Amino acid sequence: MNVARSFNNWRKYRQTVAELGRMTTRELDDLGIGRGEIRSIARAAIGR
Repeated sequence: MNVARSFNNWRKYRQTVAELGRMTTRELDDLGIGRGEIRSIARAAIGR
């Protein structure tokens, strides 16, 4: 994996964590996501 791809993956991970972290618990519940799952969901977003 090259440096540019690693940086883009890191940026996408951080963006996903930030966006989900700004949501209220109720909004996350509506999506079926628990606060403890945010990081694993962000890691999964990198694979897409």
